[in-house]
Amino acid sequence: MAAAVVTFKDEFTSPVPAKRLFQAMILEVDTLLPKLLPQVFKSIETIQGDGGPVSIKKLNFVEGPGGAGLQFVKHKIESLDKESMSMSYTVIEGDPMLAKAEAIAVELRVEAAADGGSKGEHITTVTPKPGVEVKAEEAMAGKGMAMAVLNAVDAYLVNNPQAYA
Repeated sequence: MAAAVVTFKDEFTSPVPAKRLFQAMILEVDTLLPKLLPQVFKSIETIQGDGGPVSIKKLNFVEGPGGAGLQFVKHKIESLDKESMSMSYTVIEGDPMLAKAEAIAVELRVEAAADGGSKGEHITTVTPKPGVEVKAEEAMAGKGMAMAVLNAVDAYLVNNPQAYA
């Protein structure tokens, strides 16, 4: 019997226009996150490719509790669509969940909201290794960090209306 795939989806809203939020949160993430969350991110670098599909990014974390006990995590970008403001990536190295998971896939979508801001969703799917059970609580370990990143970027853009305008 195959282990159950665990999927969770977070929806979010922001007063920031969708194009600005996507630009900052996805396209400029390498420079922006270490600046906004230096207690978490040491650096983010593209180690293969040009930042688009099939590129690999390495997120380097600070030591201690800020970095959630991680040294680094590598993501392979599967898709990046600036028109539809969406991206997907697969976690390929560094995440402790990979000891139990065959794959960890993440999708992010941002779209314009009727009020001039934006709305979107962040979907994570964890596919367990054969015979291994992954509890939802374990799979959601990265959820807090993802929401902290979104909140930090959102607050920065609200407080700096000229940024990524």
